[in-house]
Amino acid sequence: MIFKELILENFGPYQGKNIINLTPDTEQNGASIILIGGMNGGGKTTIIDSIKLALYGRRAECSTRKNLSYNDFLLESINRGANITEVTRVELTFEHFINEQWIELKIIRHWQSNVRDGKDNLIIIEGEFPDLNLTENWDEYIEDILPLGISNLFLFDGEQVKELAEQDIPNPSVVDAMRALLGLELADKLANDLQILVSRKRKSLESTKEQKELLNIEEELKFLEKDKKSVLQELKIAEKELKTASKNYRLASESLRTEGGKIAEKKYELKQKIDSLSQEIEIIREQLSNVFTQYLPLGLIKSHLNSVRVQLAQEVRVSKIQNSYDILRKKDQKLLEFLTTLSIDDINYQKINGFLESQNDSLGQEINNIDVYLNGQEKELNYLDNILSYSLPREEEKAKEYVEKLTMLEEELINVEVMALNVEVSKDYQRLEKDYQQKEQRVVECKAEVTRLQKTLESMERDIQSKLKKLGKYSDRTIEDLQADHLLNAMPKVEKTLMLFKEKLTLRKLNKLENEVTSCFRYLLHKSNFVGKIIINTDNFVLNLYDNLGNLITKNRLSAGEKQLLAIALLWGLARVSGRQLPIVIDTPLGRLDSSHRHNLLERYFPTASHQVILLSTDTEIGEAELEQLHQQNVIAKEYLLDYNSAKNQTTIKSGYFC
Repeated sequence: MIFKELILENFGPYQGKNIINLTPDTEQNGASIILIGGMNGGGKTTIIDSIKLALYGRRAECSTRKNLSYNDFLLESINRGANITEVTRVELTFEHFINEQWIELKIIRHWQSNVRDGKDNLIIIEGEFPDLNLTENWDEYIEDILPLGISNLFLFDGEQVKELAEQDIPNPSVVDAMRALLGLELADKLANDLQILVSRKRKSLESTKEQKELLNIEEELKFLEKDKKSVLQELKIAEKELKTASKNYRLASESLRTEGGKIAEKKYELKQKIDSLSQEIEIIREQLSNVFTQYLPLGLIKSHLNSVRVQLAQEVRVSKIQNSYDILRKKDQKLLEFLTTLSIDDINYQKINGFLESQNDSLGQEINNIDVYLNGQEKELNYLDNILSYSLPREEEKAKEYVEKLTMLEEELINVEVMALNVEVSKDYQRLEKDYQQKEQRVVECKAEVTRLQKTLESMERDIQSKLKKLGKYSDRTIEDLQADHLLNAMPKVEKTLMLFKEKLTLRKLNKLENEVTSCFRYLLHKSNFVGKIIINTDNFVLNLYDNLGNLITKNRLSAGEKQLLAIALLWGLARVSGRQLPIVIDTPLGRLDSSHRHNLLERYFPTASHQVILLSTDTEIGEAELEQLHQQNVIAKEYLLDYNSAKNQTTIKSGYFC
C-alpha cells in the first residue's frame, strides 16, 4: 500500500485547497521518506487525523475528536475562515497490490457546515470513475487492506511510543492490535464460537435443573461481557484523556520553558553558568592534583637537592680523576723514558719530571680533599640536574597558573551564585509554574484512572475465564451422564485440538516476533552485546529482556531513550512479522530522544522501516544536523513545511523544510 496524494480543503487550519504529494521515490533513488515540518499547533496532527478520517470515517480514532459525536467532530473540523457555503473535503489517493496488479483508489469525504445527520459524503473512485459497490462496502474493504484495529501500529505519534515505552504491561488496546496483526484473534473467535455452539447443544440435552444452572452461567457471562465492553469503553476514554493530559502537560512544560520571560531565562542561564563554572573548577582541581603528584613536592626540599647536586657533581669528577690517575702516571713515565733518548740535559729533564710530579700530586690532593659518601653516578647527576633545571620549574609555573585560574573561577562562581539568588520570579512565571504543576497532577490522576480500569478489566477477564472453565467442566460431566450425540462427544477433542493449535500458533508467531524485535532492538541500540534475547509473555505480551548469559535484564536498567527504542523495535518487529507492506506515518518522531538515539533512528530505522515513511516533525526534532544526515543518506523523497500564520490562524503548505 502506498499513499500517493492528500488533499485538504477547508479542513482544520488549512483554508482553501491544499495538496500534498506523498509518493516516495523508492524505485529510482531508494528515497522512502516524506518529511513534513511544522511548529506545534501548526497542523501536523491534523494531517495524520485526516488520513485516519479518510480511511475509516466515523470509526476513525482522531486525536482531536475526544468525546465529540461524529457530527460535532465534522463541524469542529471546518476551517474558521471558510464560507458557510464552501465545502470541507478530505481526499486521499493510494495504491495497493491485489490480484497481481496495482489498483489506484481515491477516497473523498466532504461535508458542509449545515450537516446535521452525522454523516459525511463518501465517494470511492477507482481509476477515473466512482465505484458505487466500493462506496457502499468501504468499511469491509478497508479492513482487508489496513484494519482499524492495527492502524495505530502504523499511524502513530511520539506520545504513543512514549506511553508504550513507559508501560510495564501493554494496555488492552495495544495487545488487541498486536493479536490482530499477528492473526491470533481468529483462534480466539473460533474458540468463543465453539463455546457458544457447545452451550446451545448442551441446553437441548440437559435436564431442567441443569439447564437452569447453565442459563444462569450464560446470563452471568453475558453481563460480564457487557460490563467488560463498558469498562473497555471507559478505558478507551481514560486513555484518550491521559493522552490529552500528557499533551497539555507537555505544552505547559514548553510554555514554562519558552514563555517564562526573561527572569526564567536568566535563572536558567545563571544555572548553566554555575554548572559550567563548577565543572571548570573541578577540572582545574583535578589538573592541580595531577601536578602535585609529579615533581612539585620536591620543591619543598629544593635547597637540599641543590646541595646534593653539588656534592654529586664533585663525586663524579673525583671518580673520573681516579679512573684516569693511573693512566696519566703511565703516560708520564713513558714521556720521561722518551726524553732520555733525546739530547736534553739533566737540569731540564729534572724540571720536566718535577712538573709532572707536581701535577699528579695536585690531582691526588684534589681526590683527598673531596669527602665521597653519595657514591652516585653521572646518569644520576644528569637526572637530578634535569629535575632541578627543567621539570621542577615547569611544574611550579604550571601550578601557579592553575592556582591563579582556580582563584579567578571560584570568585566568578560566588558572584554568579549571588546573582542567581537575587533573581526574582515574576507573577507571570508563577502562573505558568502553577499551571504546569496542575497539568502534571492531571497526568498523575489520569494514569491512576487508567491503571484502575486496567486492573478492573483484568479482574473481569479472570471472572470470565472462571465461568468459561466452569461451563467447560459442567459440559464434560453432562456429556458423560447423558451420552450425547456425536457432536458433543467430539467437542472436547475439538476444544483440545483448538487449544493446542492456539498455543502453537501463538508460540510460533511470538517466537518469530521475538526474533524480529530482538534483531531490531540490537540494530537500533548500537550495543549488540547488551541484549541477547527478548522473550514475549504469551498471556499479557510483556517484553522480558535477557543478556547473552540468560540473565534477566530489568526494564529499570534501561534509560528513557533505550525504552523508547525498545517500543519502536516492537512496532518495527510487528510490521515485519505481519507481512503487510503498509506505509508508516509518525507524528513527533524524535521529541523525547537524546542525540545518540536520534542518530540511530535517523540512520537505521526511518530509511528502512517501510517502503513509505511519512515524518511529521518540528524544527527541534529534525533540525539542521538531522536533516543533513538524512540528505547524506539520500533517503528523503519530498520535503514540505507547514507555515502557520498565528494572526489568521491558518496554515499554508510550502515545498521545502525549515530553512
